[in-house]
Amino acid sequence: MKCVAIKGVREFEIKDINEPTKEEGKVLIDVKVTGICGSDLHYFEIGNPVGLVMGHEYAGVVVDNGGREDLKVGDRVTALPISPCNECEACLKGDIHYCAQTWAYASGLSLENPGGLAPKLKVRSDMVLKLPDNMTFDEGALVEPTAVCYHAVNLADIKVGDTVLVIGAGIIGLASAMFAKKSGASKVIVSETNEARGKKAVSLGVCDDWIDAKDENVMNQYLGSFDKVIECCGNTPAVNSSLNLVKSGGTVVLVGVSMMPINFNSINAVMKEVTLKGAIAYTKEEFAKCISMIANKEIEVTKFISKKITLDEVQSAYEELTSGTSSSIKILVDPNK
Repeated sequence: MKCVAIKGVREFEIKDINEPTKEEGKVLIDVKVTGICGSDLHYFEIGNPVGLVMGHEYAGVVVDNGGREDLKVGDRVTALPISPCNECEACLKGDIHYCAQTWAYASGLSLENPGGLAPKLKVRSDMVLKLPDNMTFDEGALVEPTAVCYHAVNLADIKVGDTVLVIGAGIIGLASAMFAKKSGASKVIVSETNEARGKKAVSLGVCDDWIDAKDENVMNQYLGSFDKVIECCGNTPAVNSSLNLVKSGGTVVLVGVSMMPINFNSINAVMKEVTLKGAIAYTKEEFAKCISMIANKEIEVTKFISKKITLDEVQSAYEELTSGTSSSIKILVDPNK
């Protein structure tokens, strides 16, 4: 089957790989749509691992249930892409996102398990969740990134009346801002270096305003202004901005992923007694809750979709998303085209 795989630094190749076959304990899925994730962009930019078929945000139809009796052929599903061991202390507590193994064989994030940039994939049967009949495949593909944001905002413990800064206006930043407003924040501001995305954050209604992260004068006006900061970029300037802009006694949640070490002014965290939290993925309950919220129209996620493309257009889409000037937020891929 045709797929898109990493070939080198900022380079993909379209090639043929074997279709996944039936396997007990694994659900075989015909992928209808796959999202391009911000973390995928890191793999694209470093060009490693070569041969990786990405795509861990997906929705599709069951081709084989792998022995899971409550699933049948034709069921519409999405899945947690992770691979927890189900035996360690974290897993036994229900914190499968802490498991040391959880990313080792994740679909779309490991060479052993190709992801949704191919027409079919296999995923652990215990990670598969059904989609309600009123949910579209596009909405199903957005459950995974939405769950990341829901988890981050839960960690931030936003109270009614809190002022919140979200750093970064990609899908994770915008959905985090959406949940911050839903949690009762009195003001939600988005910080962004890309003017097109900053303006889009406001037009989509997920925040009250945006500020230009490149403008030091503007940024200085907000020093110590926010009860909670959700950092969604994963770089040194963003982390330092978090510590500069949060109030004394405030909370910073780090959601952004970096492949390189980050240097930050720890004195700010110490002197202001900042609560600094990392946020990784989600619990299974949070993932299921996001399906419920989307299905019940409590949140609207399709507004984040900028366009849908074919496999042949993946290279140009990744180049666009790493340009720093595009207003595109979520680009979906139809791997059957």
